[in-house]
This record gives sequence, C-alpha cells and structure tokens, in this order.
Amino acid sequence: MERLKGKAIFITGAAAGIGRAAALSAAQSGARCAIVDIRPEGAEETAAEIQAAGGEAIAIPADVRRSEQVQAAIARTVASYGRLDGAVNNAGVSGTLAFSAEMAESDWEHTLAVNLSGVFRCMKYELQQMMAQEGGGAIVNTASAAGLIGLPRAVAYSASKHGVIGITRTAALEYARRGIRINAVCPGFVETAMVDIWEELRPGMLEGVRRFNPMRRLGQPDEVAAAIVWLLSDEASFVNGHTLSVDGGVTAQ
Repeated sequence: MERLKGKAIFITGAAAGIGRAAALSAAQSGARCAIVDIRPEGAEETAAEIQAAGGEAIAIPADVRRSEQVQAAIARTVASYGRLDGAVNNAGVSGTLAFSAEMAESDWEHTLAVNLSGVFRCMKYELQQMMAQEGGGAIVNTASAAGLIGLPRAVAYSASKHGVIGITRTAALEYARRGIRINAVCPGFVETAMVDIWEELRPGMLEGVRRFNPMRRLGQPDEVAAAIVWLLSDEASFVNGHTLSVDGGVTAQ
C-alpha cells in the first residue's frame, strides 16, 4: 500500500535504528525521502538502499544541534522535492547511565541538546516551511516509553523524552488550524545500537527488560516504523497531539 505516494518526507537520525527503518518503510510506501544524519556515510547507505529498491532518496549530513545545518537540510529537501509533506524528528542519543546525584552536567546538557532541543529546532523550521506551502503537513517526533514513565539511572534521557512529548502536544494545538498534525511515538526497548550501548554499560540489563515486558521480548525497528508511517499518512488525518506507545504493553502496567 502506497500510503505516502509522492510525499516528501524529512527524517533525522536515519542512518541506523528506528530512523533507518522509518526511512525504508516510508520509501516502500511511496515517499520521496530526505535521509538526514550527523554521519554522512550512514545517511548515504540508507539512501542507496532505498534507491536500489527503486525508491527516491537523498542523503543530507546535518547536526540537529546546529540551526544553520537544520535550515540548510530542510532547504535542500524542498529544492529537491518542491515541498515538505512530512517529517520524522528521530535523531537522538542514549546518554549515560548514572543515578541523578551522580549525573555529569556535561552528559545532561549533551543529551538534552540532541534529544530535546534538536527535536524542537527541527520542528520549528519544518513548521515554517509547512505554513509557507499549501496543504500543511504531518510531523512525528520520536519520544520514548521513558517519556511516559520514569527510567532509573537515565535522568537526562527520561527528561529529554518527557520534554519531546510536551513540545509535541503544545505545537499540535498551535498549528492544527493550519493543516499541520504533530504526533509522537513512544517506543519501548527496541533492538538498536542505542540499546546495545546501555547493555554494555550495564550487562544483564536487557534480560531484565525482556522479563519485565508483558510480551517478553524487545521491539523491532520495523514495528516502530510502521506506526510512524501510519501517523504520517492520511489514514491518521484526525490524529493530532497524540503519543502512540509502541512498547509491548510496558506503560500499561
């Protein structure tokens, strides 16, 4: 099903993990994709895979902590595709694992700079473009189950994801009448490099996560990508300001 046929979709953090899966899924649904990542080689690899499958994609290196790079990436997307129909603000970092009293302030600041300020910065300039064109658009921000509940030893990560939910809901109310929908996905633990980093820092952590999950497993990037593509599509035309949990039931407990 080509849910996103012909739509221009801007995806950050698309070199790997959930972002890459979202890009591949969007392309399979007919989207023209801007693959944005701080790692140029990874962005090129994702774009090349889409192109090899017959899809349309461009790779754009950008650091979401830099306004000028975000603006340039959006401008290049519009120059290539003529407009911006959708965006997935997914770039993020795991941060370090430490109790709140032991968290280094530099780690706190870096995590929020990428996970929260980066999402805000992308959303700000995406909104400006969407308001300047006819037809509005749809934005999906990647939050986390850790944005809905506490996550011990991850105070910066949890705070950043709670913040993503807050800015999602606020902007959704501000721009609904302009034809722009803004939602968030809240993945639980998903098998990505980010989760592998936490396992390295705290061996055995993932086994405990599996036992705690009602489905007794971790999620897959494709499962989150499917939710993202649906939220971007016209099938979700009356869904706005929503946080969609994709966590196997963890936050239902």
